[in-house]
Amino acid sequence: MDRGLQGMCVNERRRIIVPPHLAYGSIGTGGVIPPDTVLVYDVLLLDIWNEEDKVQIRTLSRPAGCNRTTAASDFIRYHYNGTLLSGQAFDSSYSKNATYDTYLGQGDLIKGMDEGLLGMCVGERRVVIVPPFLAYGESGYGTQVPPQATLVFEVLLVDVFNPKDDVIVEVKEVPEGCSRRTVKGDYIRYHYNGTFQDGTAFDSSYQRNSTYNTYVGMGYVIRGMDKALQGLCIGEKRRITVPPHMAYGEDGVGDMIPGSAVLIFDIHVIDFHNPKDPVDIKVTHKPQECDATSEADDLIQYRYNCSLMDGTLLYSSDQFNSPSVTTLGADKVILGLEEGLKGMCVGERREVVVPPHWGHGEDGAGGVPKSAVLFFELELVELQKGVPEGYMFVWLGDGPDPLFPAMDLNGDKEVPLEEFSNFLRLQVKEGKGRLRPGVDADSIIKDMFNNQDRNKDGKILEHELNDQQERRDEL
Repeated sequence: MDRGLQGMCVNERRRIIVPPHLAYGSIGTGGVIPPDTVLVYDVLLLDIWNEEDKVQIRTLSRPAGCNRTTAASDFIRYHYNGTLLSGQAFDSSYSKNATYDTYLGQGDLIKGMDEGLLGMCVGERRVVIVPPFLAYGESGYGTQVPPQATLVFEVLLVDVFNPKDDVIVEVKEVPEGCSRRTVKGDYIRYHYNGTFQDGTAFDSSYQRNSTYNTYVGMGYVIRGMDKALQGLCIGEKRRITVPPHMAYGEDGVGDMIPGSAVLIFDIHVIDFHNPKDPVDIKVTHKPQECDATSEADDLIQYRYNCSLMDGTLLYSSDQFNSPSVTTLGADKVILGLEEGLKGMCVGERREVVVPPHWGHGEDGAGGVPKSAVLFFELELVELQKGVPEGYMFVWLGDGPDPLFPAMDLNGDKEVPLEEFSNFLRLQVKEGKGRLRPGVDADSIIKDMFNNQDRNKDGKILEHELNDQQERRDEL
């Protein structure tokens, strides 16, 4: 047998015929084998090793971009299929639907695996062959691994980190002209794709078609992200690698994130603001001549483009046949736009950044996302000075005193509607008074006339005007 077994391969089958003089000779043995017996062995070689053997490593595939390899004291997660040298399977992580997770180089594995897993990249596949004296030796392992068995592991490295690791931030893209970066207390909206180190996706805001919105540095997200979200510009893109002790730790999150998983986030910052931010106004063009500026109660016409901070256009006055019209101070537009339209000259252009607490707030509005910062490009097209709320006409200075003789243009001691209308229009034309803009002048004048014509006889007499004045004075 010593001669007959030489030169065999694992899984080779041989029939070995041994003559008596190379077996038990003329004596035989133990009453089982008679003297001078020829012995016939049908042999299947299951395993072979030598005391000088070492761990054998054969790389099956290795990722092109490998920035880090496993080292002693790292924590690794890997899949494996374990077989004997004959090919008989004895264990597999795939059958358990879970990676094998352990520290490397600290005696938690058999010696051969502690050695065979060193220097691997995430995504690398290896075959590691471990002789029995670097595995389970003479004792084997239960019913799965026989004594003195050589073990063969086909390994896929899924994850690696070190307990001393910090968050890794890789800046992919920074917009030009970044004048402000996120700080603790800011509120940020960003899109992200979340993957494990092997590239397997676990979550994405893009799939939900909604940004992830949160405060920065205040504990509303995992510790690693809280740290990595500081110092960002609007429009910036980053890759953030978060070790598990700064993410979800040993427990993971249900079926979504395994225990001890390194998480990778590719993020794109849409916008951010601080709850204390005012409306930011930048004048981009101002006419040389500016006789009047917009203020409360004025009727204005203006052009605008309203976008998100990433440039996504939401609304534009160019979508309509004419500029937008509003009365300042009448709560017809969001507060931030109202603020941005104040103090403008006709022909002036501005860029106005409106934080959400000056805009549509946490709830958003039709087409405007929740907590969105808005960017307006404004141009004032027309300005009609207004009158205070509740008034239909105001004097620009002191009115005639006494008033009735001034109104009685033909001196006949009575003022019909036509004469009353001519008087008011003359005051407006000469710049002495102002009618409420944006409302039909005839309607306003008729309402004013009806208020003065107490007996409804179609004319105002001096005593009617005086009575009205006395009542106002008493009030």
